[in-house]
Amino acid sequence: MAAAGSAGRRQPAHILLVDDDVSLLKLLGMRLESRGYRLTTAESGCEALRSLEVDRPDLVLTDLRMDEMDGLALFREVQREAPGLPVILLTAHGSIPDAVAATREGVFSFLTKPVDRDELFEAIEQALAQAPGVTPEGDEAWRAGIITHSPEMERLLEQARMVAASDVSVLVTGPSGSGKELMAKAIHRASRRADKPFVAINCGALPEQLLESELFGHAKGAFTGAVSEHQGLFQAADGGTLFLDEIGDMPLSLQVKLLRALQERQIRPLGSTTQVPVDVRVISATHRDLDRAMSEGEFREDLYYRLNVVNLRLPPLHERAEDVPLLAKHLVAQAAERHKPFVKGFSPEALKLLAASAWPGNVRQLVNVVEQCVALTGTAIIPEALVAQALAAEEQALPTFNDARAAFERRYLIKVLKLTEGNVTQAARIAGRNRTDFYKLLGRHDLEPSTFKPER
Repeated sequence: MAAAGSAGRRQPAHILLVDDDVSLLKLLGMRLESRGYRLTTAESGCEALRSLEVDRPDLVLTDLRMDEMDGLALFREVQREAPGLPVILLTAHGSIPDAVAATREGVFSFLTKPVDRDELFEAIEQALAQAPGVTPEGDEAWRAGIITHSPEMERLLEQARMVAASDVSVLVTGPSGSGKELMAKAIHRASRRADKPFVAINCGALPEQLLESELFGHAKGAFTGAVSEHQGLFQAADGGTLFLDEIGDMPLSLQVKLLRALQERQIRPLGSTTQVPVDVRVISATHRDLDRAMSEGEFREDLYYRLNVVNLRLPPLHERAEDVPLLAKHLVAQAAERHKPFVKGFSPEALKLLAASAWPGNVRQLVNVVEQCVALTGTAIIPEALVAQALAAEEQALPTFNDARAAFERRYLIKVLKLTEGNVTQAARIAGRNRTDFYKLLGRHDLEPSTFKPER
């Protein structure tokens, strides 16, 4: 429901109200809530800053004269934490000169006490119209699917929207399951290419020849089984966006061809002698440490800088724990609509348990837990015990192929290092690898051979 006087906004604007006079804080708060705004109150500047870390507002409305930290000092701290967030000062008649000086520093405006009701709401609406992240409802579709109250995620989304206006390449990094493809789709929807195709491919899910064919296409007879000409994803995404997921897993030989395609803005299908011009915006993503991959010779430095013009790092879910209840409520509503309409949500205890969990699988794991809970519940409110059961089941669930392979590699390397007492030459011989490759494997898994040598 939109706030009165803020038609077109997707949800009520969030105002942080700060005043060390508790009675005035309560009175003004009631006036703002009656207008339909979402309100957070703080009785000091320090309390306001703590609140800002947890749930970033759209506007700060603060008294100028306060003990410990006055309104101007709070404004300066707010600008360090959230540049561009509008601040309105409330001031007594005698301190108007101070308030006027504050506007020169960037305070949006000041209002004198006692505050005129209409003047207050007009100032708030003018400030909100210029606030970053407060956009009309029809303009919110670009970030659909990204559910968040996290200040860090909101900052990322602001950056994503700014980046979307240009055609620069973007590298989205972050752990598996943190929503990298959702971010790539958001950038595409906010760009001038929004009405053109968004095409995605997982670079780690296909063998090299098939990946090359999928990306660049192939001519008839290019290889055994190529019975007809095939258009690649670069051509399929022409005019739009190509999302290269898990770019860190792309074979080196293909990295060379990708770099050439990005530099020349044309591709050559497998088995063809003809160059085909393409117009695509490339967004790539990885959970791997590409700096380490470059140092180990597994990823080309020139390609890295071509792809990583702008880097957006998505935080793991445990770093945005305030979003867990919000996401859980959204996901349970979706799952209930598909399977069990009588399910209304989680109990408060269940939500606390969800928020306190580590979420190594990030949002993807949360989706699985919510789906399990909805499938197994027989009541409208999902209890804490069912959440605990679903979380325990997740811990025993099968890992992804890449995770399982990585775990096997690490166990195997530890085993051969123990067997050879840290002798890399012998261990590499047992593993059927040369010393250089074996050292790369050890580095990838943070294993130090000297730790396996017997104590003398």
